[in-house]
Amino acid sequence: MAREVLFSVSAADCDWEYMRGTGPGGQKRNKTESKVRCTHRASGAVGESDETRSQHDNKRKAFVKMAETAKFKAWHKLECARRMGKLADIEEQVNREMRTNVKVEGRVDGRWVPIEEAPWEGE
Repeated sequence: MAREVLFSVSAADCDWEYMRGTGPGGQKRNKTESKVRCTHRASGAVGESDETRSQHDNKRKAFVKMAETAKFKAWHKLECARRMGKLADIEEQVNREMRTNVKVEGRVDGRWVPIEEAPWEGE
C-alpha cells in the first residue's frame, strides 16, 4: 500500500531558544550558547539538548526529542485524523469512552459521593 504525505513538521514550525550549557566542557562550553530548546508551536511539545558542544548537533537532537514526546505524538495523531476527515469519529469514540469510564464524584462531609447525590454550592 502506497503511503501519502498528509503534512510535514519542520524547524520552521518551532520556536528555538539558545542558551549556555551546563556541566563539564571547559571554557568553550561556558562561553557559547550551545544548549538548544525546541518548542513546537501547535502542540506545545518541548525538546532540549546540551549533549554536545555543537549548537547545530544539539538543534537536531532537540528537534528529535520534541518529536518523541507524548504531547507531540498525541497532537500528531489528532492532526492526522483531522486532515483525513476522521476527527469526528475519534471525538465520538472519546465521548463514548467518557460516558462509560469516567466517574464523577463530589466531596460531602469529608467523603466522596456520586455527583448526583452531592449538593451544589448555594443549595
